[in-house]
Amino acid sequence: MGVKSVRFNSDEEKAIATLTGAFHMDTSAVIKKALWELYEDVQDKAVIEAFEVREDAGDTGFGAIDDVLDQSRAGGSWSG
Repeated sequence: MGVKSVRFNSDEEKAIATLTGAFHMDTSAVIKKALWELYEDVQDKAVIEAFEVREDAGDTGFGAIDDVLDQSRAGGSWSG
């Protein structure tokens, strides 16, 4: 596990104080939560961009929800 030292200006200190109070978390937990939220945003963007490439290539489509559920129940994946 790594230990990082971070300097905050007064506005950032106020923001952290607000977040620690609002979420009932310590500073470390707030920073970790923010880190994972940003990481998730990057991952979501990558998935969206990959889908858009498939969409532009005409490799996407729509399907009935029943077909998706049937595939899921059978252990497969629906690539519509």
